[in-house]
Amino acid sequence: MARPRMFDEERAVDAALQAFWTAGYEATSTQDLCDATGLGRSSIYNTFKSKHDLFRRALLRYMDGRAEFQQALFGGDLPVREKLRTLLDSVVVEECGPPGERRGCLVVNTAVELAGRDAEVARELERDYGRRLELLTGAIAEGQRAGDIDAGKDARALAHFVIAAIGGMRVSACAGAGRSALEGVARATLAAI
Repeated sequence: MARPRMFDEERAVDAALQAFWTAGYEATSTQDLCDATGLGRSSIYNTFKSKHDLFRRALLRYMDGRAEFQQALFGGDLPVREKLRTLLDSVVVEECGPPGERRGCLVVNTAVELAGRDAEVARELERDYGRRLELLTGAIAEGQRAGDIDAGKDARALAHFVIAAIGGMRVSACAGAGRSALEGVARATLAAI
C-alpha cells in the first residue's frame, strides 16, 4: 500500500516555479528543486514523474496567473486605451524592479530557451499566446466600437502588435534597456494603436 503524501503538492509546484523562473529550465538542477521545495528526489520523481513534468506544471501555473491578471484588467470599466496603458506600465514596473528581483517573464524566457526544441512546451506557449491574442483582440474591438481606438485598423493585427511589443520590451530589459527606454516603447505602442 502506498504511503500518503506528507506535503502540499501545489506548494511544491509554486516553489519549483520560483526556482525555474530564477534560473531557467536547463540551469535548474534536481538538487535546486529539492532545495526549493524541501522535498527529496524520490518525492519529486514519484509525484511529478520528471523535471520536465514539474516544469510544465509550473509554467502552466504561471500562465494561468498572468491570464487571471489580464482578464481582470480587461474586464474592468476603464476605457480600453487605459487598460492597454496599465498593461504596458505593468511590464515596465516588472522589468525595472530592484536588480536582484529582475527575472523577466517566465513565458518569454521559456520561449527563448525551449520553444525551438521542445514540442510540448511550444504547444503550451502557443496555447497561451492564443488566449492572450483573443483577449486583446476582443478588448481592442470593444475599444473600436466605443470610439477609443481607430475602427479602420485591424483589431487582431493590433493585438499581435501589443503582444510583440511586450515581448520585445521584456527581452530588451534583459539586454540592458532601462526604464526610460521601456517607457518610450510603451508610449510608442499606445500611439500606434
